[in-house]
Amino acid sequence: MGINADIKTVLITGASRGIGKAIALAFAEAGYKVIATDIEREINVLASLKNEIEHIGKSCLTYSLDVTSKTELDQLVANLRRDRQAVDVLVNNAGILQISTLQDLQESQWNAHFDVNAKGVWLTTQAFAPYMKEQGDKRIINTASLAGRCGVPGQGHYAATKAAVISLTRVAAQELGPDGFTVNAICPGIILTEMGRNNLGSEEMITYWEGRTALRRLGQPEDVAGAVLFFASPMADFITGQSINIDGGIYFH
Repeated sequence: MGINADIKTVLITGASRGIGKAIALAFAEAGYKVIATDIEREINVLASLKNEIEHIGKSCLTYSLDVTSKTELDQLVANLRRDRQAVDVLVNNAGILQISTLQDLQESQWNAHFDVNAKGVWLTTQAFAPYMKEQGDKRIINTASLAGRCGVPGQGHYAATKAAVISLTRVAAQELGPDGFTVNAICPGIILTEMGRNNLGSEEMITYWEGRTALRRLGQPEDVAGAVLFFASPMADFITGQSINIDGGIYFH
């Protein structure tokens, strides 16, 4: 029995909330089978996402996954191989952000951010690329950040990890391209997720940053999902190694 390739499948890390959840729902609505993963403490939230996707008549599998653990990643690949489950699109979305100035930042915080945000992208790609090479559309989409382009006070450690993601995207595109992969990244600006609102801190700051955008509004998670769907689609067949800003017009470089 071979892998069923009739329905395309997307695997998303950090899928339980915010941008990850919006991406999962967008792919489900587009007809994809969704494999949604997140860390163990989010498993109940993943179950809610699964119910939401199944309510619209689409398929969703959920797995607990720590992207910093090579053991867990290898086990998930083994499980998918055992079940003959293709992965056409990999979305490396898992990430963390704890605000701190560089002067106040603890070494443990620096390490945690690089472990999840940068090493997690590398480990997940390393684990899944050989499996995806065997079948599927071979699309990898990484969640970077506008912070990785321009830096943000209080987010120096986070910005450094997201700059690393942009660089990893460029290198992976070159290394995996001969095997038919495209690898691209999205760079969200200020998105009004739970984390985004907490980082802004007040309605006054939301209003301030709305006024700084060309579109005079901040982003919703659904605004990000559209770009991910584009990179996964045939319309992006000849696009690889690119990073696109999704910020409503704050940064123009």
